[in-house]
Amino acid sequence: MELLASDAPPDRFESLLTRARSSGMPGPQLDRLENARKLGLHIYSQLDRRQQREASLSALVDIARELSAPYDLKTLLKVTTRRARMLLGADISYITLLTSEKGTARVEASDGHVSSFHVGMQIPHGAGSSDVLTTSAPFWSADYLSDARFPHHERLDEMVRAEELRGIMAVPLSHGSGPFGVLHVADREPRHFSADEVSLMSSLGDLAGAVIEKAWLMDRTAAEVEMLQRRTEEAEAGHRQWQEVGDLHEFLMSQVLSGCDLQSLAEAAADGLGGVLTICAGDGTVLASTAGEQPDDELMIPRAMMDAHAAGKAVRVKNSLWAAPVLMGDENLGAVLLRTDRPLWDSGVRLLGLVAQATAVLLLRQNSHGIVMESQARDGFLDDLVNRTRSTRELDRRARKLGVALEESYVVVVASPVGDARRKAMIWASSYAHRHDGLKSEQAGRVVFLLPGTDAAEVAREVHNDLSPLLRHLVTVSAAGPVSGAGPIHRSYLEALRCLEVMGALGLSGRSAAASELGFLGLLVSDDHDVDGFIESVIGPVARYDDQRLTQLTDTLEAFFHASGSPTHAAKALHVHPNTVARRLERVSELLGEDWHRPDRALEVQLALKLRRMRSALMGREPLAGGHRTGADGE
Repeated sequence: MELLASDAPPDRFESLLTRARSSGMPGPQLDRLENARKLGLHIYSQLDRRQQREASLSALVDIARELSAPYDLKTLLKVTTRRARMLLGADISYITLLTSEKGTARVEASDGHVSSFHVGMQIPHGAGSSDVLTTSAPFWSADYLSDARFPHHERLDEMVRAEELRGIMAVPLSHGSGPFGVLHVADREPRHFSADEVSLMSSLGDLAGAVIEKAWLMDRTAAEVEMLQRRTEEAEAGHRQWQEVGDLHEFLMSQVLSGCDLQSLAEAAADGLGGVLTICAGDGTVLASTAGEQPDDELMIPRAMMDAHAAGKAVRVKNSLWAAPVLMGDENLGAVLLRTDRPLWDSGVRLLGLVAQATAVLLLRQNSHGIVMESQARDGFLDDLVNRTRSTRELDRRARKLGVALEESYVVVVASPVGDARRKAMIWASSYAHRHDGLKSEQAGRVVFLLPGTDAAEVAREVHNDLSPLLRHLVTVSAAGPVSGAGPIHRSYLEALRCLEVMGALGLSGRSAAASELGFLGLLVSDDHDVDGFIESVIGPVARYDDQRLTQLTDTLEAFFHASGSPTHAAKALHVHPNTVARRLERVSELLGEDWHRPDRALEVQLALKLRRMRSALMGREPLAGGHRTGADGE
């Protein structure tokens, strides 16, 4: 009792018993002393365990006091892992929280020397220590990898193996409806966790769970408050912007009604919108601009006008360029273009549309209504020309009134854009027809032009090359002509339509062509069936060579095709040596190109040869089935 009272160390109990044995103490007294020693050690153990519990509870109280400080969630998680590791004297500790992705948790904090369990690491749950999330009960293992009492997860085992962990304990972090995370402690040596240690960690888990959830709710509340403040500020800013829009619109309309010019309107609008503003007419002509110079990109204005009128409202054309249509009903008066590096919010887009309305009012005050009426009259005139709904005398009278010189050479062009690009094409057509002093109209969803020119194929290419980059869609363009006077325009329009249909059948959609470029099919498409033109375009060089040199290249070609492409049989039919035929065919290749015997070209060559012979026979120059001239000339 004296030893217990004096807090003597446990080895003093053993030394007392050893001295008693050495002094020869009798057996009964020695037995009583042995029982006293055992009882003393037991009491000492109970006192030591109680002291450890008191120390642990004291540490838990200290942890609770530390966790009650106003930490943010990230700091709170770090404090929890550090105190958990120190509380049990473990090598490492870490916390995982459930993620929105089903079946995984993420390491949110760790303490100790770790590499695999770093912050952000995804850990599967449902096996091993992570099963705590499912059972809501503590988990511990003296040697995790060799413990077969529970199912293992390959990925989790790899991480444990990489850290060389042995003894592991995990307790749930929960509050309210269930666990939302797990607190882990682990040693790199086997460790048998006592019931007191498991109970202590469970208490820490309950305490930390409540505090962590509170911090999480506070963080979420703070984020929601911040979001509400931001939305309030945005709403106030939006209200101010809309107020500014109303004030500027009122100012612009007062300027318009007081008789300002377009340049003054553009400058006032540019100040309000914060950028460079350009006002364009329906044909693309710049009427006013705050830039002081024309844009470098020639396609910029027509493309912007097309996009704006197709949308029927202010739209972004590209990064810093916006455009709004200027309309009188459905009529295109032009467009307002804005180039700005500032973001254009809804209020700015609305203001740009209001500027376009003010521009329309000002243009009407400046007698643009007459311009619109003239544009409608010119469109209607082309409608009557291509559909032949009026007499030639009436059409000539209207041409003189509109200033259209129909006695000049014109080409009829039909452009067929694909899908929703048709509206954009019609907007562009107004500008193109104005720039080229021509007429435009819409017929069955196609754009029809009457343009000055003498080469239908060239005019078609120009229209195609100008329109295709703007639409970024397939555009098929056909042309017919040239024609002069009101009468032939209808026939040329029908020829252009036939040419368009043939192009579709030949797989030439998205390209341009005239009847003269379609080979022998052009004879069928063309309204005047220009046989001479076809013969000249196909075998003209060979025929002229024969006429100038008195050679027989055309006869040789006929014999060659009649002999199914055999020079030997052709030589027999011509009564000449095969080498002579070979030399003549070489000269043909020089005149027509090396690909003249390609199947598609060979067909045209044969047709041209037959048409030439038939034309000569009908003109009385030779029999229709005329024979081949013989000779031994070098050609």
